[in-house]
Amino acid sequence: MVLVLAERDGRPVAGALNFIGREALYGRYWGCTEHHPCLHFELCYYQAIDWAIAHGLAKVEAGAQGEHKLARGYLPAPVHSLHWIADEGFAQAVDRYLRAERDAVEEEIEILTDCGPFRKVTVEEQQ
Repeated sequence: MVLVLAERDGRPVAGALNFIGREALYGRYWGCTEHHPCLHFELCYYQAIDWAIAHGLAKVEAGAQGEHKLARGYLPAPVHSLHWIADEGFAQAVDRYLRAERDAVEEEIEILTDCGPFRKVTVEEQQ
């Protein structure tokens, strides 16, 4: 676990909690008691990136949601999640929903990736 704190006058005013994986640092929780412009990005993204580089991790996974992450180079990617639901009827309903949602999520990933900060390279430029 990596906890990044911001202090003012010797007391914490914001923090970000990250979990360490084999190849990635997983940013999961953020909170603050005072608003300071851009502090969220400093703690949740930039400090996490610095820590991951210093410790040889290949990537920082900043968590789900947030188009604001695109401008900081965090492009959307599909994730795998496993859940067990005890109630069979509810489990079937969730399964139906997820099957229907999968195509919409893939389309949104494609659209958001096109909005990312990285320049698209044509085939001619690659050669």
